[in-house]
Amino acid sequence: MRLSSLADYAVVIMSAAARHCGGVARLNATTLAEETGVPLPTAQKLVSRLAAAGLLESARGQGGGFRLSRPPSAIDLAEVIEAVEGPIALTTCVDEARHDCALDGSCRVKPHWAIVNRAVRGALAGVTLAQLAQAAPVHGGQQTKIVEIA
Repeated sequence: MRLSSLADYAVVIMSAAARHCGGVARLNATTLAEETGVPLPTAQKLVSRLAAAGLLESARGQGGGFRLSRPPSAIDLAEVIEAVEGPIALTTCVDEARHDCALDGSCRVKPHWAIVNRAVRGALAGVTLAQLAQAAPVHGGQQTKIVEIA
C-alpha cells in the first residue's frame, strides 16, 4: 500500500505551511515549491485542491497567498490525504457506492475490511500537521520520523 506522489507532496506542502503558521504574511505556491522541492506546477495544483477542500485559505492581490484555515494541531494527515485522493478506502468493499467485486455476494472477509479501513484512517487522523511540522528526532546522526500506529 502506497500513497500517490500527489498525496505525499500535499503532506509536504501542508507541513511547510504549518511551519509558517502564526506569521502575518501569507505563502504562495512559488515559496512553498522552493522550500519543499515540490515542482512549481504540482505545488500550484495542490494548493488549489487543498484550498478547495477547506484546508487552506486563499486571498488575492497584494499581500495575498495561502495560509492554513485552522491551527496545525486541528488538521490531520487523513484530511490532507483525502483532499487529494478522496475518501480513504483500502478496498472497493469499503466503498458502499461500488459493487464491482466478483466476490461481493459470497465474500466472508468483506465485513472485516471496514474495521481495517477505520483503523488505518484512525491512525492517519491521529497525526496532526503540528506533529509533522516539528523537527524530526535525531538518532545516530540521522533524522528519522516516527509515527506510531496503534
